[in-house]
Amino acid sequence: MHIAVVCYPTFGGSGVVATELGIALANRGHQVHFITYRQPVRLDMLVSGIHFHEVEVPEYPLFHYQPYELALSSKLVRVIKKFDIELLHVHYAIPHAYAGYMAKQMLAQEGIHIPIVTTLHGTDITLVGNHPHYKPAVTFSINQSDVVTSVSDSLKQDTLRLFDVNEDKIEVIPNFIDVNKSENHDIECKRHLMAEKGEKIITHISNFRPVKRVEDVIRVFHKIQRKIPSKLMMVGDGPSMGDAKKLTRSLGIEEKVTFLGNSNEIHRILCFSDLFLLPSEKESFGLAALEAMIHKVPVISSNTGGLPEVNKDGFSGYLSEVGDVESMASKAISILSDEDIFLQFKKQAREQALKFEVSQIVPLYEEAYLRAISQTKNNILA
Repeated sequence: MHIAVVCYPTFGGSGVVATELGIALANRGHQVHFITYRQPVRLDMLVSGIHFHEVEVPEYPLFHYQPYELALSSKLVRVIKKFDIELLHVHYAIPHAYAGYMAKQMLAQEGIHIPIVTTLHGTDITLVGNHPHYKPAVTFSINQSDVVTSVSDSLKQDTLRLFDVNEDKIEVIPNFIDVNKSENHDIECKRHLMAEKGEKIITHISNFRPVKRVEDVIRVFHKIQRKIPSKLMMVGDGPSMGDAKKLTRSLGIEEKVTFLGNSNEIHRILCFSDLFLLPSEKESFGLAALEAMIHKVPVISSNTGGLPEVNKDGFSGYLSEVGDVESMASKAISILSDEDIFLQFKKQAREQALKFEVSQIVPLYEEAYLRAISQTKNNILA
């Protein structure tokens, strides 16, 4: 198939999933065209079948905010026509599904009927999309998509609760992990650069938005390091970074915490991690937890959103109530303080992660694509 993909080209989960899915599809023989305002951070242009088309937004003094949706829909029309695209897959309901619908209508005027698959990732539904200013457009875009997928059952239920959408409209296709990348033997695991011998390494990876509760990460670690010699790796960047650094200083643990910023070397970091903390207020899926688990890193997380679907309580790690720092720290210490228990959780974390291996998930998207194409053809004939 010739597939066009629209996503955010950022370090966030939706951009990572869209990019990894595109690469996996290209490896299965499809031609995949990414269309966005910047090359996605994990996009490997050396993969055969991968193409990138940049959306350029001309700046005019008339516009206080540049009309990205207009530029995107116009770019979609040009790419779809030039490369005989058979299907459009948009990640995030806003503004991508809306721009996709506009492109679809423009193409229909020329007798070109392009099916749209929309994948819902979380914030586009539970936070931004539910805002009164956007909700009518998001509802319309979802209902006008030929096939809609969500990355967890929790997100599907949130969508049905917040928007006027038919239950049969949404199917769950979970996020996935590429085992081959986690087994890259070229990675040198330089653990000694991060911690002294005998110290455990605790890791957190996110975009440091308030919803990630990064200050809870610091507080949990503060309690852990009192019992277990350890260091904390904070990976990512965002608006909560300043408060997190300030808290490490006030607790007197700044020398035990390293802020690494955004990184394209997540696998290198996780290879020497012993425990992963994800105390988020809300997670539609929890891709960061899954990436940790495939590296045999147990996860201590909140029990919100799709996290219980990923992190199996008492098996791959533990779940706690949002904000329950005491519980998270206690459960973390219970894993790290007994070597036999620790090794068992490491083994089980990977076992749980393998349920989301890319080879099991990508065919589900291919089936969704074929169904969307078939529905479009049937609608034309009707």
